[in-house]
Formats: sequence, C-alpha cells, structure tokens
Amino acid sequence: MTVAAENVVIAVKLSSDIVTARQAGRELAAKLGFSLTDCTMISTAISEIARNITSYAGTGEIHLSVDDREGRQALVVQARDQGPGIRDIPRALEDGYSTGRGLGLGLPGARRLMDRLTIDSAPGRGTLVEMWKWVPNGA
Repeated sequence: MTVAAENVVIAVKLSSDIVTARQAGRELAAKLGFSLTDCTMISTAISEIARNITSYAGTGEIHLSVDDREGRQALVVQARDQGPGIRDIPRALEDGYSTGRGLGLGLPGARRLMDRLTIDSAPGRGTLVEMWKWVPNGA
C-alpha cells in the first residue's frame, strides 16, 4: 500500500518554531501509522535539528514529506539553513562535540533516533540535514 504524498514546510526562526516543527512531525508520523514510541523518537529528532537551526544559523526550514528512500517509503525530514556551515561533519556527529554552548548531543542523538541521517554542509554555504524513518509495513 502506498502512503499519500504529503509535504509540510515549517519556517524556523524562533524557539517556538521548534515546537511547531516537532508537533507537525508527530502528527504526520501518527497519520502514517508509526507507534507512539516512534512518534516520540521522530519528534525528538526534529526538535534537535530545529534547535541547531536557531542556535547556529538563526533561521531555516524543516521540510516533512513521505518519499522513497532505498526502495522503501519513509517519513523524510530535511532541515535546511544558510548558516555558517559545519567544518567537520564526522566530528559534529560525535557525542559531546559542540562548537557552541550545547552538550554536543543533538546531531548524534538525532542519528540514533532515526533510521538514517545524512549531512551536506561546508563552511559558508549552509547545511542540509536529511533524516528518515521507514514507514511501518501495512501503513
């Protein structure tokens, strides 16, 4: 069965937008048939990457969609910004590494909560974090 395509875009400028993005992700996940635990994991991962936008880039967007990834349907979350970029992506994915005042758990934590997480970034050209969770069978 194919899940109907749905695209949601949330502008992230203020800390209250983090809550909006988190709630939109939770609602879409529930609509797609994810368990309560998975809905919580998805919304937490969205919260982490949205917080990175407000902390490091100032503004950006969270895109939520249902799309094909590796031959399966997935709830796809993309976080885009035009911030300073990430100099060392492997290091940014290590627990405890932070260039700011955070604990350095956001990106590594989001990676653990989702089925996949990729980062496309370079200094001076912003960041695209894409993460997804496979849609449950029978959805």
